[in-house]
Amino acid sequence: MRTINTQDIVPVIEKLCQQACYELNDNVMNAFQEALTKEESPIGKDCLSIIIKNGKFAKEHQLPCCHDTGATVVLMEIGQEVCWSGIALEKQVNEGVRLGYTNGYLRKSVVSDPLNRVNTNDNTPAMLHTEIVPGDKVKITVMPKGGGSENMGAFKVLLPGDGVAGVKKFLLETVQKVGGNPCPPYIIGIGIGGTMDKCAWMAKKALLRPIGEHNANPFYAELEKEFLEAVNNTGIGPIGYGGRVTALDVHIDYFGVHITSLPVAINFQCNAARQATAIL
Repeated sequence: MRTINTQDIVPVIEKLCQQACYELNDNVMNAFQEALTKEESPIGKDCLSIIIKNGKFAKEHQLPCCHDTGATVVLMEIGQEVCWSGIALEKQVNEGVRLGYTNGYLRKSVVSDPLNRVNTNDNTPAMLHTEIVPGDKVKITVMPKGGGSENMGAFKVLLPGDGVAGVKKFLLETVQKVGGNPCPPYIIGIGIGGTMDKCAWMAKKALLRPIGEHNANPFYAELEKEFLEAVNNTGIGPIGYGGRVTALDVHIDYFGVHITSLPVAINFQCNAARQATAIL
C-alpha cells in the first residue's frame, strides 16, 4: 500500500484550477484551427478566429479565457493500493479549490444553497467525483464548468424500443432548443444507459475525452460520427451566428441498463473547454 497525506493534494488542485482556467490545452486549440478550415460562413470564421486569439492571449498572460470560471468539477481516479492519511479528503479538495480561485483571482460563482443563494466567496463546494481504479497512483482532473453550457443539459428516459432513432431525435431536439446558448462550437457528451445518476455522470465525464478520440466500441464510434454530422447540419454555427461548425465533437459513453429503461443524458461543454490533470 502507498500512503498519501491529503495535504499533498491541496497545492496540486490549487494549480490545476488556475491552469484549467488560463490555458486551453493543445487538443482544444488544434480543434479550433481545424474548425476554421471547415467553416464556410464569414462571420463563423471571424468568431473562430477571435476564439483562437482569445485562447492564445489568455495562456500568454495567464488570465481566464472566459469570465465565467465555472463550478469546479473535480474527478479523482484513486488507485486501489492507495491509503489516505490526514484531514478528510473532501475538505482538502475544497481547500485546494478555495486557494486556486482566491489566489488566481478567478470569479467565484458558487452559492452554498440553491434556493437561498448565498455566495460562498471561494467557489466551494467542488463537485467531487471519486473512482477506484487499479494501481497506486491518483489522477486528479479539474474541469471548470460554466453556467451557460451546464444549464443547457438535458435528461430523458426513452422507451427501449425508441433505440438509436429515439436517441438521435432527442439529441437534435435538444440542440435546436439550446441553439447558441452553450457558446458553440461546443463538445457534446452523451450518456446512454445505467440509472439516472450513472447516465448523467457518463455524459459529463465523456466531455473529458480528447476531441477526435472515438469510443472504443465501433458501433458507438460510428454513432458519434453520425451524430456530429447531424448536429453540424443544424446550421447553428460558431457562437450561434450560423455556419457549418456547431460542435467540435460528440462523445458517447454507455452502460448496462434495466430491461425497461433507455435513459439518455446530454451535457454540453462550451468553447471554453477547460480541463487540467495531474498524477500523484
